[in-house]
Amino acid sequence: MNEMTGRERIGNILRRKPVDRVGLFEHFWGDTRDKWVGEGRIDPEEDLSAHFGFDLDLVGGLKLQADYEMEPIIIEEDEDTVLKKDGNGAFFRTHKHHNATPEHVDFTVKDRAAWEEFIKPLLTPDPERINFESYRELRRKAAENERFFCWSGVNVFELMHPVCGHEYMLIGMAMDPDWIRDMVDTYAELTVNLLETLFEREGKPDGIWFYEDMGFKERPFMSPGMYEEIVQPGHKRTIDFAHSLGLPVIMHSCGYIEPLLPGMVEAGIDCLQVIEVKAGMDLLRIHKDFGDVLSLCGGMDARNLVANDLNAIKAELNEKIPIVKDGFGYILHSDHSIPDTCDYDTYRYFVDEGLRLGNYF
Repeated sequence: MNEMTGRERIGNILRRKPVDRVGLFEHFWGDTRDKWVGEGRIDPEEDLSAHFGFDLDLVGGLKLQADYEMEPIIIEEDEDTVLKKDGNGAFFRTHKHHNATPEHVDFTVKDRAAWEEFIKPLLTPDPERINFESYRELRRKAAENERFFCWSGVNVFELMHPVCGHEYMLIGMAMDPDWIRDMVDTYAELTVNLLETLFEREGKPDGIWFYEDMGFKERPFMSPGMYEEIVQPGHKRTIDFAHSLGLPVIMHSCGYIEPLLPGMVEAGIDCLQVIEVKAGMDLLRIHKDFGDVLSLCGGMDARNLVANDLNAIKAELNEKIPIVKDGFGYILHSDHSIPDTCDYDTYRYFVDEGLRLGNYF
């Protein structure tokens, strides 16, 4: 077999058809690239995808906050942090000096009444919510570089909790499931309507990448039954839309979500990413149990990369790659993302050794 383009390779991997090697992709913290640029390892204008030979490109570009035109309002500020209110009526604190997940402090919406009054009426499929220009440009660049091009964005779970927080959302699932079902239905319909507008105007991508962090350490946020009754219909609505256009779906979830996987497969996902080791996920077990129906992306312990432990990286790659490459359904990726404590040479070794082991010839 001749060497494939990234677009050909990922297209085959997502359908578990023969390829020349495993796929390659990665997420990085912004600080990581800055560090490597500062060290002279990457040119300031250089694209990380081209530098490492990644097979995918992603683009987002939907404004899904309720009041999408609202600039966050500063509530208070100190030397290190800023507390703001956003277009969902959520109050969140960010750090000034480093990249970190914002801390959600409080929420305007804590029940169905507030959702119906403050949020739902604003969730209209206005084309102004779409960044057509960004999509157009990145789609052009992906085609130029022959990489697989995914529209990427959050799905219903990741759209609900920024509105009301995990606590109120999960209480709602137990105490007022009709409220949460209404949120799921509203966000699924909004997402589909906006993507229909985007793709009709600018053309289809090669696939869809949804982010849905539905687990934490050793537990999902909900039971499989609750997932299937409340969240799965939204997943099925959005995934059915993608499949109607011939687009495969990659779904990301941090945390331990293995108990939810049968329902996620039933909803139609084609590939699971990121398979977080420290949360309790096991790439080899998931490959054994689901590798005939799912492609997999990730599952390589980022802690070894953070520690710059080449022996541990080599051992893990040797343990996992020869097994998960079986069936042509694997994309090499860490189990989270690469922070700035990972040295350039460490990540370079991870890529080179992983692809060596993942070659089919």
